Amino acid sequence: MNKKLKTTIAAVVVVLLLAGVFSYNSLVGKSQIVTEKAASIDTQLQRRSDLIPNLVKSVKGYTKHEEAVFARVDEAREKLLQAKSMPEKAQADGEIKQALGSLLAVVENYPQLKSDKLFTQLMDELAGTENRLAYARDEYNKAAKINNMSVQTFPNIIFAKIFGFKTVQYYQADKQAAQTPQVDFSK
Repeated sequence: MNKKLKTTIAAVVVVLLLAGVFSYNSLVGKSQIVTEKAASIDTQLQRRSDLIPNLVKSVKGYTKHEEAVFARVDEAREKLLQAKSMPEKAQADGEIKQALGSLLAVVENYPQLKSDKLFTQLMDELAGTENRLAYARDEYNKAAKINNMSVQTFPNIIFAKIFGFKTVQYYQADKQAAQTPQVDFSK
């Protein structure tokens, strides 16, 4: 081989190596952002989960006969704490929203509870947490989209397959989250 051909081959190899390094670093960065955003969701889910026992305790003092609602909230909270994957978290999140909706419907029948300072403080914290959780979900889905586009587009798809990078699942609300909680006060 002549010198010019060797130089051209060496230049092509260097360019391919540099492209591989840049693609790998880009994929790692995007993957880490997704991980960070998922952790933000986990933080807010944990915050909400920590608030729930205090909220239930303050409501229980006024509403001794609403045990089914309290049991539903406790079950939903436990599912949320046990959820590992993003789809499991989304499903548990939907169930806890339903359970909290039932709990808040019960509260409507107790005006003295709605004026209780501890209860209103807990409700304000819960509302703030719900807002932060909605923001965290949105940020996660944006990061997931960027990651997934990067993993699926050329030339990154080549390096993603070589290095084992995969698409991530979006945070999607559970189907029952769209349903209005049903509360029966006749029991």
